[in-house]
Amino acid sequence: MSMGSNEKRKMRIDWLQKARDSWSHRGHKRPPFAIEPKKGQRSVWDFPRPPIIEKVNKLVRVQHKEIQIAHSRNALAILETASPPTYYIPKEDINRNTLVSIPSKTSMCEWKGNAVYWALNIMIEHPVAWSYPNPFPEFEDLKDHIAFYPQRLQCFVDEERVMAQSSAFYAGWITTDLTGPFKGEPGTEHW
Repeated sequence: MSMGSNEKRKMRIDWLQKARDSWSHRGHKRPPFAIEPKKGQRSVWDFPRPPIIEKVNKLVRVQHKEIQIAHSRNALAILETASPPTYYIPKEDINRNTLVSIPSKTSMCEWKGNAVYWALNIMIEHPVAWSYPNPFPEFEDLKDHIAFYPQRLQCFVDEERVMAQSSAFYAGWITTDLTGPFKGEPGTEHW
């Protein structure tokens, strides 16, 4: 006997609520192990959960070797407790000829919705980016944006080369104005 659409919807809603409720740190109080930010820095432990969108006026660039993939002063950053920001670049500021979709790869974020993935057209075996074509209403602003993995590409914020978050799954951009520790490092699985 197959599951009906109402049962599937209820299971999805239950999963989303359980995933959202599972987070113990929500940005209200910095935990004792958090690194104290210096002047001009922000602690990722002050970022909220659920996450928020922040407009970025700095120059955000993405490239692969000498190929420029994205160049924007209109990016959006997702700020979420314990993680460095992920940058979402408007599609109009991306050289879309460099990317191909990966129809077989998708995932679900409890806050943003269903993600689809992108690869470089010269390196199609690995995803280098993702997007939310139909995000949940709270994240509608991400609809026409693509985010990139700094683990696989060279990513810059105002000419500072970002460090990748220590994870194959998470794709936060670590810059010198942030303090952690950051989710994805060894021993952080329970955050």
